[in-house]
Amino acid sequence: MEKTLNRKRIFLSPPHMGGLELEFVNEAFSSNYIAPLGPMVDVFEKEFAKYIGIEHCLALSSGTAAMHLALRHLGIGPGDEVFASSLTFLGSVSPIIFEGATPVFIDSERSSWNMDHLLLDKELESCAKKGRLPKAVIPTDLYGQCADYERIFSVCEKYNVPVIVDAAEALGARYKAGTRKEKTGNWEDGKEGGEWLHAGSGANAAVYSFNGNKIITTSGGGMLASDDKGLIDHARKLSQQARENFVHYEHEEIGYNYRMSNILAAIGRGQLKVLDERVEKKRWIFEYYKKALSDLPGIEFMPEPPYSKSNRWLTVILITPEEFGCDREIVRLALEKENIESRPVWKPMHMQPVFNGLRRKAQGAGHQANRNKKTYQSRVVGGQVAEDLFNRGLCLPSGTAMNEEDLERVVKGIRKKTLGIRL
Repeated sequence: MEKTLNRKRIFLSPPHMGGLELEFVNEAFSSNYIAPLGPMVDVFEKEFAKYIGIEHCLALSSGTAAMHLALRHLGIGPGDEVFASSLTFLGSVSPIIFEGATPVFIDSERSSWNMDHLLLDKELESCAKKGRLPKAVIPTDLYGQCADYERIFSVCEKYNVPVIVDAAEALGARYKAGTRKEKTGNWEDGKEGGEWLHAGSGANAAVYSFNGNKIITTSGGGMLASDDKGLIDHARKLSQQARENFVHYEHEEIGYNYRMSNILAAIGRGQLKVLDERVEKKRWIFEYYKKALSDLPGIEFMPEPPYSKSNRWLTVILITPEEFGCDREIVRLALEKENIESRPVWKPMHMQPVFNGLRRKAQGAGHQANRNKKTYQSRVVGGQVAEDLFNRGLCLPSGTAMNEEDLERVVKGIRKKTLGIRL
């Protein structure tokens, strides 16, 4: 019998090269543009802008760097609040802390798992009455699914609060704009019309990631996009240590070393060429899992609202222990024994120890190790939905190089655990 450890590892979302990357990298080497900046970066920014339909783009060292520069441009600082999705990755919100502001975490809604626009509206109304509106709102496009932009944009426009979309996981995803109409103060889905726009479109700025596990990768990197040329111009300056236009080094503000290298941009150009194929494969993988597992009791798949066409970066399921027979952690460990990587849904930001500043202060002195770890104040609006999704959610392997044999291994691993429970 074949030993489990001898079976190849199935990773969650490994890189998948398309073939053109090496050609562009060789071109970059031949030009001797190895350090940050160079012709590949310039072309990558232009090709990326054309693909997503947002006029101006800035290639950077990471998606976190892109978010940081967007917040810097908005002048966010100590004493300010920034609203953000609680169910997200840390890199989406850590730049709020970089600038000394306070994060306010907004819960998810069930139909998309993204920021709840009703809670957002209610909290903005409360803040407006107090004369203390946030300086920005950051909705995350979770696992490649667009947030409900039209409702979120509408709510934020009422209070003139800018929106920075965290589309780090959503490259290639689309949302249908102009399909909603207002009726007696409420919003309802329009049945006709509308235009499919790329994730991040319509916001003051959008952030994308090319980390090694994303739908396309440059090994590490990110992009900041905006139709506001002034925002991108300022971010570009800040990303190059904020050097002024002098022959010598002149600085009137503090900047960062955030630019993307010419070599990584070359990889990005090759990856961008196959993005549509990657989206198609990701969606096929989702449907394969859904068809193979939907008959099992206690398993639900991440929903897709009518306005969204997710890139299905990761296929995510919810496991209800009372119906399935065990919780998602037992399933995860069972898959790990089969040399298959799976992972819990993001732990909500309001549950993270690093954001328990007020709680830690109230608890007083603790262990020395805890006292040496700095924590930050935050607050949360809602939180129960995000907590439930974390407790029950499991991300399944979704790499675009997977074949049916790989997928069947995952399916059998889950079914094997189910069979063991029911025997």
